[in-house]
Amino acid sequence: MNGFSAVDAFCGAGGLSIGLQRAGFDILLAFDLDESAIATVEANRKYLDHPSLCADVRDVLREGLLSTTGLIRGQLDLLAGGPPCQGFSIQRTVGAENDERNLLVDDYGDLIIEALPAFFVLENVPGIGGSRGRSVLERFKKRMRDEGYCCHELVLDFQEYGVPQRRRRYILVGELAPDGHTVFAWPRKVTSRPQSVREVIGNLPPPPAAGGDHPAFPGHRADRLTEKNVARLRALKGGQGREHLPVELLAECHRFSADQIGHRNVYGRMSWDEVAPTITARFDSFTRGMFGHPEQLRTISLYEGALLQTFPPDYRFVGTKVEIARQIGNAVPPVFAAALGTAVRDALTARGR
Repeated sequence: MNGFSAVDAFCGAGGLSIGLQRAGFDILLAFDLDESAIATVEANRKYLDHPSLCADVRDVLREGLLSTTGLIRGQLDLLAGGPPCQGFSIQRTVGAENDERNLLVDDYGDLIIEALPAFFVLENVPGIGGSRGRSVLERFKKRMRDEGYCCHELVLDFQEYGVPQRRRRYILVGELAPDGHTVFAWPRKVTSRPQSVREVIGNLPPPPAAGGDHPAFPGHRADRLTEKNVARLRALKGGQGREHLPVELLAECHRFSADQIGHRNVYGRMSWDEVAPTITARFDSFTRGMFGHPEQLRTISLYEGALLQTFPPDYRFVGTKVEIARQIGNAVPPVFAAALGTAVRDALTARGR
């Protein structure tokens, strides 16, 4: 190994791995239960040449991770991952603490204790600290403290670290420090403003009118929209959402003030001169957020969503349209991953690893 060692748990399409490699980490293993996500990782060996495994976190417990990487307990520098977070999402109106996805946080804790890395990272939606996730999170942190970790935690807005998107995420960095002496410092915010939507995707040609991908940009296609959704787009300017639609174009469930029912940012267009809204796992759907193109009568394409998530322009995604949108929307943007990885690398250096 030339750099510090890392394992990417719940790796998805590889956004976190790209950023960690840029920060100087050697990725020893990336794993995820999603077959299409692992296929994406394996299709991008230009960027990701480390071993990848289609596996559940429970498959790498009982020393499976250690035997696969050839490490002994305590030797790994960084274990990083974001257990699937939909169970904590504020977009969910129903759910329970024992949602199967929430229990993955406990499994991730088991893996940390088993591997005992110098640092670990847990990334999740801010809702993990809310009413549905608080007990899960507090249980996790107590277990980590009992193992000698100090837990650094913040909710960060990724646009302050160079991502052209309003994306708030809960980040917990665990530092193994039984004596209580810590050296980790959060990455510094960028001093320049992030790129606008126009600066990221404004130079792209429109997708083919006849359908299908643009020949030069895989995934750059226009989805079919219903006549009503086309009419909604015609009625909106860039940066406008459902509150700007005439009542006859509103769905019945939206014919109330957004202050009363929420859903303020559905049926909307992005603004050219601002950062994008949060790219979610369903950003391919006009009904799920402000995912309309700033000018054209379409939602943004998969290709445009990947660029707004800061994936390389030639990154290739594998799967169905829904699977690819999920991979892109759930990813840690590589630009932020590099900033966080650099902060962990600096702390490892300060510790003399």
